[in-house]
Amino acid sequence: AAPAEPAPPKPAPAYSSALLDKPGTHARPGAGAPPLPAGVSALSWLVADVRTGEVLAAHNAHRQLPPASTLKSLFALTALPHLDAAARHKVSESELAGVGDGSSLVGVEAGRSYRVSDLWRGVFLSSGNDAVHVLAELNGGWQQTVRQMRAKARALGARDTHVVSPDGYDAAGQVSSAYDLAVFGRAGLADPEFARYCSTPVAQFPNGNWSYPIQNTNRLLTGADGVARYPGLLGIKNGYTSHAGNTLISAAQRGDRTLVVSVMNPQAGDGYAVYEEARSLLDWGFTAAGHTTPVGSLLPESERSRTAQGPAPAAARAALTVEPDGSDWTAILLVGAGSAVLVAGAVVVIRRRTAGAYRR
Repeated sequence: AAPAEPAPPKPAPAYSSALLDKPGTHARPGAGAPPLPAGVSALSWLVADVRTGEVLAAHNAHRQLPPASTLKSLFALTALPHLDAAARHKVSESELAGVGDGSSLVGVEAGRSYRVSDLWRGVFLSSGNDAVHVLAELNGGWQQTVRQMRAKARALGARDTHVVSPDGYDAAGQVSSAYDLAVFGRAGLADPEFARYCSTPVAQFPNGNWSYPIQNTNRLLTGADGVARYPGLLGIKNGYTSHAGNTLISAAQRGDRTLVVSVMNPQAGDGYAVYEEARSLLDWGFTAAGHTTPVGSLLPESERSRTAQGPAPAAARAALTVEPDGSDWTAILLVGAGSAVLVAGAVVVIRRRTAGAYRR
């Protein structure tokens, strides 16, 4: 018998991700691509295509910086698969004992029972460190969760991230990068549960007879505090500490294209500058896509020799999402050409304030 023909070689990418290892701004715009937006002051940022993982442009992509609560995206990627959303848990005093001073809180109380899904809404909407501490204990404990998060980051190819505190609270040696945060955002959008939570603008906490409304602290999603809502936004996670400054992972869909943007610590403007810088990078990315040569990839090294045709984001696939715990809260996500509409029951929106330095 004739020997079998050898398999054709896998297509190689038209770029080298080694470029992103170098400091500075990297972009390769072609004919028809607009210039990069002026006035982006963040210490580190990145724009990438969610489906392919191709990086369209970046600035100091691998610079290690404190991530603040954007690290909760990695926490969710790590713990969500291990916890039953419909399970109920009675919170103990010991589970809340380690919450850091000045933390953002959703209002978890010892002695009360909560559904796991309620606690996840507390993480994604209110950036509640109290909810993270309880979920981490359910996941096997604080240090076990740290080890799992470190392993998850390595598996995703996020080599700049070192986890010390799963809630993103400032801790010596805890760092990530714009590259790694974009990796976490892209991975989260592929998970339907993550995508549902991160795109929720308002909800009742906890869901049931005794509850109060909570609002997502991501202003690009809610349009709060004078920040205009971004059309087609799929959410993900924002963060702030006095050490990290403002940080943000955002994703949006326009037509059949979805982009993810990460922004770390803008040096100009007020506390909302992170949203405006993300907005300008998303606008640039949607205009430049198809007219620029990628400068790198979010895919792990083992996958970069394959043509990236990742799944559509889970948030964009869902027309109607109903909570798995049987609650009466629903979220409707309608994604069209540059628009997304989310409706969360007849919930009155208020903002909860916490005493002390606000970390979100």
